[in-house]
Amino acid sequence: MARGRLRIGLVASRLHRDGPDAALLRLLAPLEQDLRATLKPEFLVVGQTFDALAEARVLEGYDGLHRLPARRDGGLIHLVAGVVAEAPERSLDAIVYLLDPDDPTSVFPEGQALKRECVIHEVPFVSTLAHASEWFELLRISHGLPRNPTFDPWFDFGRQRVALVAHDARKDAMREFVRAHFEFFDRFEGRIATGTTGGLLNALADEIRGPRTAPWVRRFRSGPVGGDAEIALEILQGRCQRIVFFEDPHVAREHEADIQLLERSARIASGRATCVSDEATAARWVAGCEAREAAR
Repeated sequence: MARGRLRIGLVASRLHRDGPDAALLRLLAPLEQDLRATLKPEFLVVGQTFDALAEARVLEGYDGLHRLPARRDGGLIHLVAGVVAEAPERSLDAIVYLLDPDDPTSVFPEGQALKRECVIHEVPFVSTLAHASEWFELLRISHGLPRNPTFDPWFDFGRQRVALVAHDARKDAMREFVRAHFEFFDRFEGRIATGTTGGLLNALADEIRGPRTAPWVRRFRSGPVGGDAEIALEILQGRCQRIVFFEDPHVAREHEADIQLLERSARIASGRATCVSDEATAARWVAGCEAREAAR
């Protein structure tokens, strides 16, 4: 994160910003006091999203709320520029983009570039309501605020499953990441993965704990032959709540549509699924969860 005041890019698809029960308002309204008094971030907010907050009078008069142009006038391009900026006063520390997967603008070039640059520069790209709620809860903890007990069930990993997925160039990084955080991932009720990654992680578990009767990770097919689709279905049907996906943004992939199924499934299940897409963000997530557990 950049030094000084936290800078967050904020945008929401129409589905998530319009109406009194919109996800955008359900996310920020309960946080308003903490945002004003303790967290004090700067929000760079794309046009219609800013207007939705103004209409609902959420963060009204807050000095850290800045309106960017509307999406069609380049608002997302401003966010992309903030992700890649080197100067701390211009760079962004996170993107919160509450995405409706049926919004056609989500596949426009600026949206695709925003996600890709976040992965390259290891800037959190938070695209579901569940992930955004969790991200702000962990931010609260990092600022010394008490944990919000209403989120305790969400952090009960013994009742959750996590998908561990990595592109070919990132599989070794995933194995070493899980090695470094094995006790953390061992808390989950279950772990799932596509074929090769699952094989690497099961071998790792045997190395650390000795051979097991049951595999540590449930393996699905290899991604290009259907594994990504199988895991996407697990997310949609509520049998998996989290994806840790080490993406390689530099390689064009023939099965790109299958890969996008994973993120799309999380966004369809926006209130009950998360997807982390780079190693640095995943490491901060693990550290934040550990800090929250220690704050009990």
